Amino acid sequence: MFSRVLITGGSGFIGSNFIRHFLAARPDAHLTNVDALTYSGNRENLRDLEHDPRYTFIHADICDAERMRDLFSTADALIHFAAESHVDRSILDTRPFIRTNVLGTQTLLDAAVACKLKRFVQISTDEVYGSLPLDRPELRFNEDSAIKPNSPYAASKAASDMLVRAAHHTFGLNTSITRCSNNFGPYQFPEKVIPLFVTNLIENKKVPLYGDGLNVRDWIHVEDHCEAILAVLERGRSGEVYNIGADNEQSNLDLTRSILHILGKGDEFIRHVEDRLGHDRRYAIDSTKIRRELGWSASRSAWPDALISTVDWYIKNPDWWQRIKSGTYREFHDKLYASRPSAVGH
Repeated sequence: MFSRVLITGGSGFIGSNFIRHFLAARPDAHLTNVDALTYSGNRENLRDLEHDPRYTFIHADICDAERMRDLFSTADALIHFAAESHVDRSILDTRPFIRTNVLGTQTLLDAAVACKLKRFVQISTDEVYGSLPLDRPELRFNEDSAIKPNSPYAASKAASDMLVRAAHHTFGLNTSITRCSNNFGPYQFPEKVIPLFVTNLIENKKVPLYGDGLNVRDWIHVEDHCEAILAVLERGRSGEVYNIGADNEQSNLDLTRSILHILGKGDEFIRHVEDRLGHDRRYAIDSTKIRRELGWSASRSAWPDALISTVDWYIKNPDWWQRIKSGTYREFHDKLYASRPSAVGH
């Protein structure tokens, strides 16, 4: 067990869900969330925790080497969520992805080595493996699959994974890397497909479907992912990679029609758009290793119930996503926190 855990990017979708999971599962531990609050970081995700003595928020950039060394000096372990993660944005401008995902990760590794951090967990993605063919359903990515990223985002994550691997082999840093399939659940930034489609349909707008819609993704509920990350943090072997998935493959077209059905809409709400450049056809995860070694398996991701409950969350929380889609959540940050210190909590 680790009593003082540092989280990077904890104000985002997966990070904020993990913080809630961790504090519920480990009530005697303290967690510090370091987030630069770029476009997808939202402190409203954890607003109710800001006076919890077990939680501290630090507004900082992971590329700030001096600040990171100071923070690492009081931590036992790090879980590194912070990343630029939207493929379309990486195609428009790769530079922020290189800065955060590559240079930021190296800054954290330097601090971890210098401070002799006990544990470093890198949160990565199945996209580093590239694409699988649609006509070979028996093929799935395992931890020994070749790294063949096809987007600037995926390439930047693959580079950061290699830096973590190098820190383990060169400096003996106690690291693990997790590579997860597509996540869904509450608090997901509404540029991602499920919250975008759900909120568009609630507003009676059409949903943009790339290309023929046959691209396949392996979907996992974020709470299953968080449970797996905690298992890797506490029981994962040093230097190892763990794939995390739920055996829940859905084509984008089937996913779209499922959401339409839940919300009582028809195919006339689908707006077909030009396909994304270099769009990977299929991702599928083999989670045998984490099941065998750590005893974890997905239990919350079953279709359609998990999708229905996720859609219901967005129906019940319009204030949250409307503020993001309008941009007023940024005004909230500025007004509420401008006069406060960057560390909130105890």
